[in-house]
Amino acid sequence: MKSYPALQKNSNEAPKAVIFNIQRFSTEDGPGIRTTVFFKGCPLSCLWCHNPEGIRQKPELMWYESRCIGARDCLTACPESALSLTPKGMVIDRERCTTCGKCEEACPAAALEVIGKEYTVDELFFEVNKDEAFYRNSGGGVTLGGGDPGMFPDFASRFLARCKEAGISTAIDTTGAFAEKAYDPILPHTDLILYDLKQMDEEMHKKATGVGLAHILRNAELFGSGDIPMWVRTPIIPGWTDQEENVRAVARFIAEKMPAVVRYELLAFNNLCVDKYQRLDSSYKLCDAPLIKKETMEKLASIAKENWSGDVRWSGATRLEDE
Repeated sequence: MKSYPALQKNSNEAPKAVIFNIQRFSTEDGPGIRTTVFFKGCPLSCLWCHNPEGIRQKPELMWYESRCIGARDCLTACPESALSLTPKGMVIDRERCTTCGKCEEACPAAALEVIGKEYTVDELFFEVNKDEAFYRNSGGGVTLGGGDPGMFPDFASRFLARCKEAGISTAIDTTGAFAEKAYDPILPHTDLILYDLKQMDEEMHKKATGVGLAHILRNAELFGSGDIPMWVRTPIIPGWTDQEENVRAVARFIAEKMPAVVRYELLAFNNLCVDKYQRLDSSYKLCDAPLIKKETMEKLASIAKENWSGDVRWSGATRLEDE
């Protein structure tokens, strides 16, 4: 199995994690109003990933073309001479760039941004605790996602414990791709597990995500037979996960192996992430893929209900019938 760098601490230093987004007022990642913390670093590389800035563990520099006013202050601020502004836009030499942030500080229009900041547990808790009143009045809480919080097990464990001490409900959104021991320190402080089962065909799963399926299914069965409630989610991606037999297989697996699951969600594909890939000098392989039709989502949801008797839902934008 692929191994992943455990990050975080030197000798007696407090553990740190690289976070690329703290999304407040989230209503998709668990019950109530939540704050979702996005960890940087993911063991999967899904073709349809909507958060490409969360795949790599290290911070990365993004350039926003629409904000750039051509001031060029960034060019002289960069100590590595890693930036050049051409008629076609900003060119970032990513071999030279150390993401020191000096260009970000120099830019008067906020056109450059280092994605991924280091936080200590205390610093992150200070941020999420600002929303405590919303959690308390909505039945919400904090969700750790990404990327995957499993990249930072020690940090995630300490942070979740801190939330629990403060009476804040907790959830993790994980790929399930880590060794079981990576989850051991995290789960005792977790109230809800969000878990993706994307594709039940081993070969297709590996082509689409870069990793095999067997380990993810073992963890799904392990967590699903435990006492922490789970939401299972399947992104419905045209040509990759939208087969009726795939949704049927996921629902049957839940029914047979995962009694802890309380909700199964089907999430319709969207292509709103194209600009993110461009800002990272990358390409989105599914940029021309069509949205899923509403009737397809309803059909897949009905198949899921036929094979699992629990709470099945679908969400997301769908294609108009005449498109």
